[in-house]
Amino acid sequence: MGVFNRLVRSIGIILAGWGIYNVSAASSVMLESISKKIGLDDASMLIPFLSKVIRFVVIVLMVTVVGGEWGFSINGLVAGMGLGSLAVALAAKETLGNILGGIVIITEKPFAKGDWIQTPSVEGIVEDITFRSSKIRTFAHSLVTVPNATLADQPITNWSRMGKRQITFSLKVALDTDRERLAAAQRRLERMLLEDDRIDPGTIIVRFRDFNDSNLGIFFYFFTKTTVWTEHLAVREDINLAVLQVLDEEGISLAYPIQRLFIEEEDKRLEVAGA
Repeated sequence: MGVFNRLVRSIGIILAGWGIYNVSAASSVMLESISKKIGLDDASMLIPFLSKVIRFVVIVLMVTVVGGEWGFSINGLVAGMGLGSLAVALAAKETLGNILGGIVIITEKPFAKGDWIQTPSVEGIVEDITFRSSKIRTFAHSLVTVPNATLADQPITNWSRMGKRQITFSLKVALDTDRERLAAAQRRLERMLLEDDRIDPGTIIVRFRDFNDSNLGIFFYFFTKTTVWTEHLAVREDINLAVLQVLDEEGISLAYPIQRLFIEEEDKRLEVAGA
């Protein structure tokens, strides 16, 4: 009879644990409602991480309670763990550091799922974060697993959170360019960027800035409104073609690498001796 009661209680504990395990899924109604109440978006990694923590705790408690029902001494287990606590602590140091790093990433939110990030060790799209590591899909389509402790200690550039994308360069024109034509071209180029709806009007700089040995430099500094890489490149291409058209209409040539050679010829005197 005692064995039957233990079996019934164990089955009840397992069923209850299994139910809690299913309820704690990241896609469950309970966690989705919590996510909506605290204003998390679909890209947030907090709910999946919380789901994994709850499921881990549920499994540990379920095994512990069922073991207690069948006479396994929890106190003995704890005492046995205490004997090797130093070895366990040393072995778990790296794992604990990765878990704490994951918590830091979750709480500080330097990135979310789907973000394009760059660190000294990896660059790509964030796919997932687990207890020990984060998974980054590189642009070569390989999957890189980075320990959370390493990721949390590195500077992280989140390119997906740019409000606008920078374009800057120095355009080198011929050294003998006419001053009036150069000034007219500079004004036209600046006005062209101001009138382009794809360019952020907050910061647009087009200035004749540099005197070089073989060219004159026009400095460009502005931002595209789009941060999508392919769209940004398309805008940049259109701007480059428009710049070439303005220079052509103003009769200004681009500078080419040149080398000047000066030869100094000394006068030679021929002395003819008299007879």
